[in-house]
Amino acid sequence: MNYNYKIIIEYIGKGFVGWQIQKNGTSIQEIIEKALSKTLKSKIKVNGSGRTDAGVNAIGQTANFILKTEIKNRFKFLSTVNYYLNKFSISIIDLKKKELNFHARHSAKKRVYEYIISNRKTKLSIDKHRAWLVKKKLDIKKMKRGANYFLGIHDFSAFRASTCSAKSPVKKIINLKVKKNKEKIIFIIESKSFLQKQVRSMIGCLKYVGENKWKPDKIKEVIRSKSRQKCAPPAPPEGLYLKKIIY
Repeated sequence: MNYNYKIIIEYIGKGFVGWQIQKNGTSIQEIIEKALSKTLKSKIKVNGSGRTDAGVNAIGQTANFILKTEIKNRFKFLSTVNYYLNKFSISIIDLKKKELNFHARHSAKKRVYEYIISNRKTKLSIDKHRAWLVKKKLDIKKMKRGANYFLGIHDFSAFRASTCSAKSPVKKIINLKVKKNKEKIIFIIESKSFLQKQVRSMIGCLKYVGENKWKPDKIKEVIRSKSRQKCAPPAPPEGLYLKKIIY
């Protein structure tokens, strides 16, 4: 008999080539598969909900795997697998049994990303590798206005990486919130799926708006152009978090 398990994972992306197994370095998927295989004494392959890029973090990455035996002690499983992950900035924080047709990527209805800008003049210590330090004062009202142009269905060709393998550049942004918490500016972005570097490219453009390099309606012009050359440089990966997958 087969059992299907969903795990929720958090990690700091610095030092990894991203989620997906690659030949050019260590991936988060590779480390997790090794830890699971040791814990369950069986070769485990996981399906991730999405491929986070090199340096991108996660609070709620989801993956699933099929096992021929039932995991009866959840606490023991979580303790053991996290023991094998001890030397990495990766933790498995939850385990749930799912129906056999559940797939971490294909069953996802929405993906929620969060981006954090630390808008202050001094260097980061606690938030180093966990936020984008922008020293120039940003105008949050203008950034909120600019963010509204991203909502709805658009061709996001101007915001996709040249290496993006998505079949279509058309995506629907369901929600994009911009909020301020003391020195931090937090962006929460929801969509069924995203193009490679789409979120970071959108944040890069909103930073230009916040710095008054662009007017808010310049966002509309960049979307319509479908040209990568018209887009601002993408925000760095360390401020980006895969926050939650909604099924």
